Amino acid sequence: MTPGGWDEAARVLAVRLDALGDVVMTGPALRALKAARPGRRLTLLTSPAGAAAARLLPGVDSVMVYEAPWTKATPPRADAVPDLGMIAQVAAKRFDAAAIFTVYSQSPLPAALLCFLAGIPRRLAHCHENPYQLLTDWMPDPEPGGGIRHEVRRQLDLVGAVGCGVADERLALDVPAAAAGRVAALVDDLGLDGAAPWVAVHPGGSAPSRRYPPERFADVVRGLAAAGVSVVLTGVAEEASLVSAVQHAAGVPTRSLAGRLGVAELAAVLARARVLVSNNTGPVHVAAAVGTPVVDLYAQTNPQHTPWSVAHRVLFHDVPCKYCYKSVCPEGHHDCLRRVAPESVVAATLELLNAA
Repeated sequence: MTPGGWDEAARVLAVRLDALGDVVMTGPALRALKAARPGRRLTLLTSPAGAAAARLLPGVDSVMVYEAPWTKATPPRADAVPDLGMIAQVAAKRFDAAAIFTVYSQSPLPAALLCFLAGIPRRLAHCHENPYQLLTDWMPDPEPGGGIRHEVRRQLDLVGAVGCGVADERLALDVPAAAAGRVAALVDDLGLDGAAPWVAVHPGGSAPSRRYPPERFADVVRGLAAAGVSVVLTGVAEEASLVSAVQHAAGVPTRSLAGRLGVAELAAVLARARVLVSNNTGPVHVAAAVGTPVVDLYAQTNPQHTPWSVAHRVLFHDVPCKYCYKSVCPEGHHDCLRRVAPESVVAATLELLNAA
């Protein structure tokens, strides 16, 4: 496999159909694709969940949204009309090349077929099986048998195979001035301007297996308050009741922004926070992208998604059933998180605060 043909590609499609955190972690590889040719235009085809973050990624010129039937978050549908429509939309853009980003447990071939049918002449992806004509640039996938890389490194290696690299491999997001202004006013309304120090705590997460128990989050909040640290809780609208439960159980003054922030506003809030304390979920990578240290309550479901290129502490209890890749604990005990002591979370947070 050689980089041949990619130097001339002026219109490139990147495909990343996963969630918010996955899209943010693909950012360095996308910047590498963009920078490899002067004047290149880069379009990202992503999921509805990833689109809000995609629009904040440096180097991404435009975003297309697609609910692909081969991803788990897509609701059932009766026919292929949306998929045929997406092929037509992609074909109309007349892309010169496509880079398909996946985790190693996903097949790139459905997306490769879409790009093939849309007439994209060069198609790049990791793939375990022989893709034959679906990929013109096949990078045989060494994972997991040959070792497991961080998600960011995996995607950088993919584009590196066609001659694309970037000097700065950190995550990055461009926070719009309007979002930063809204958050500045919000922080002022909450009485946080000038308050020192304050941290963000994110108790939610899409997968139950990756959530630290709410009562333990309450212990963490109480411990931080005892150390003189103010806490702002974050979460999507569906997590407002969880956040309220944590506040009630903690029994100390806190602020809540649950349901009040889009992705751009969340990034702006986390940029102002001294530390984020969170389950292993999208906001961890948003915090890393704005340079905020992270205490990551890291369920042992997947080793690839630790905070990238930012000060952090990763906390877990080692278990023999680790790396299960399950959204619900298959053993039922949830020990990889449940047995993390709240005191250790408080200590890790204070350590990062003192180091800042």
